[in-house]
Amino acid sequence: MLETVFFNLFGGLSILAGIGVVLSRNTMHSVLFLILCFFNAAGLFFMLDAEFLGVILILIYVGAVMVLFMFVIMMLEVNVAKLKEGVVQYLPLGGMIAVLLLIEFVAASSSGVFAQGDKAVAEHFGREVNNTAEIGQILYTKYLLGFEIAAIILLVALVGAIVLTIRNRKDAKYQNINAQVKVRREDRIRKVRM
Repeated sequence: MLETVFFNLFGGLSILAGIGVVLSRNTMHSVLFLILCFFNAAGLFFMLDAEFLGVILILIYVGAVMVLFMFVIMMLEVNVAKLKEGVVQYLPLGGMIAVLLLIEFVAASSSGVFAQGDKAVAEHFGREVNNTAEIGQILYTKYLLGFEIAAIILLVALVGAIVLTIRNRKDAKYQNINAQVKVRREDRIRKVRM
């Protein structure tokens, strides 16, 4: 009974936070709603005895990625008036996509998958089962190729982001190591008589 209450609480707050991410006009509020969504998803993982996934979700996504998002949003100067200029031209396409999604949601909810029949109950394993070892076993055997492809894609994206941000700016000061090593005392010190 208590598990059902907490599942409904975490699941409902996750859905509300997801809606807040999409509907919030302020990007900083969207990031804060996303952090709330991640915390609730971590609560769901904890309820399913997947503590490792819950902790990783909090540490990596909330602790690192969301902080990075907040810094990027604070550093960017977003012109909201310019963003609102082209809304009308994309309204018909957005409306069509919204109607299609609504049809899919209605079809999925009326398909019988969510019927009030026998409900699945989460089974709790004993203390001898280590979910971290189980995740590692499956990840590095069955899903090894996908895991490595995802790692390569993330590495290429990281290198691409670094290459795109490095520019030779004329107003920036750069170190010239050769000039620093070849410096002579006479070039730096000048005697002044007083």
